[in-house]
Amino acid sequence: MPSIAAVDLFCGAGGLSHGLLKADINVVAGYDVDEMCGFPYERNNERARFFHRDVTSVTADELAPLYPDESVKLLAGCAPCQPFSKYSQGRDVTSDKKWPLLYEFARLIKEVQPELVTMENVPEVVKHQVYHDFVADLENQGYFVWAESVYCPEYGVPQSRTRHVLLASKLGEVELIPVTRKKGRFKTVEETIGRGKLRPLKAGECDVIDPLHKASALSPLNLKRIKVSKPGGTWRDWPEDLRAECHRRESGRSYGGVYARMRWDEPSPTMTTQCYGYGNGRFGHPDQDRAISLREAAMLQTFPKAYQFVPKGAEVNFKSIGRMIGNAVPVRLGVIIGRSLAAHVNKL
Repeated sequence: MPSIAAVDLFCGAGGLSHGLLKADINVVAGYDVDEMCGFPYERNNERARFFHRDVTSVTADELAPLYPDESVKLLAGCAPCQPFSKYSQGRDVTSDKKWPLLYEFARLIKEVQPELVTMENVPEVVKHQVYHDFVADLENQGYFVWAESVYCPEYGVPQSRTRHVLLASKLGEVELIPVTRKKGRFKTVEETIGRGKLRPLKAGECDVIDPLHKASALSPLNLKRIKVSKPGGTWRDWPEDLRAECHRRESGRSYGGVYARMRWDEPSPTMTTQCYGYGNGRFGHPDQDRAISLREAAMLQTFPKAYQFVPKGAEVNFKSIGRMIGNAVPVRLGVIIGRSLAAHVNKL
C-alpha cells in the first residue's frame, strides 16, 4: 500500500498534524501566518517542517517537491473559522482578510492536484457561498466529496464541540469512520483532567514543573463568585449582590453560559481562544476556585500532556497560547480523519 504524505495549510500549533501522525500519515510540512506556532509545530511533530507564510503567497511549485515520490498526496486546509462562526452572524465580515482563504485553498488544490483533501471548520461554514464554490470546484475536478457536521464526543473528544468535516478523494468514495463512542460513554472532563492528573492550583498560580499549567488570576469579586458557583450551574445560583449589572437586566437574563463551572461527569464546553478566562464561558474548574489552566485546556483539546507550546524558560502568555489552543483542530479529531483516509486508501 502506498503511504500517505500530508501538507497542512493553516496548521496552527499542530493539532491536526499531530493527529494525522498518530494515524501513521507522514506529515511533511505545515504552513501558518502566526510565527508563534513555529516552535510547538516543529517541536512536537517529528520531522514536519514549519513554514511561516501567508497561504496567499504559496504556490504549487513550492508544495509539490515536499511530497515524497510515490506517495498519495494529502492537502489539508482548515482555514480560520472566525468569518463563518455563529459569533460573527449579523456582523459585516466581508472585509475580513480571513474570508477569501477558502478560495486560496481551492486554488492550491487545483494547482497541486493531491489525491486526497481534508477541511475542517465550524458548521456555519455551509451557510456561505464560498463553501459551496469550494465543494463545486472539488467535484468539477473529479473528487468524490463527503462532508458532514461531526459531534466530537462521538469520536472521543472530551468537549461538546461540533465541527464540519470534509473529506475528498480522486481515488473513489470516501467517508469518516463510524462513531467510536455513544451517548453515556462520552469521554468526560474527569477522565481528561481529573484528580491526580495535574497538581491543584489557586487562581493566578503556576505549576513549578509544568509552566503551561497556569491559571489566570481572579479579582476579589470573581473569587467570591466562583466560590458560590456549582458545577454545571450558572450565575443565577449566586446571591443577588454578586450578579453583574447586565445580568440583572431582562436583556441579559438568557446569558447563562458565562461565569460557570464545568461538570466532572460530562464533556467540557467547546474550547475557545479565551478558554482560560472564568468570565468567558463555562470555563471554571469543577471544584478548584479558578478557571481551567492552559494545560487543562490543551488536554481537553486532546493534546498530549507533554505537548510543548513555548521553549523552556520562555514567557507563558495567556493570550497567544490561548489562541493557539482554542484555534486548534482537536488532536483526536485529527486521528479520526487520518484513520478514515488510511482506511480509504487501504481498500484500493
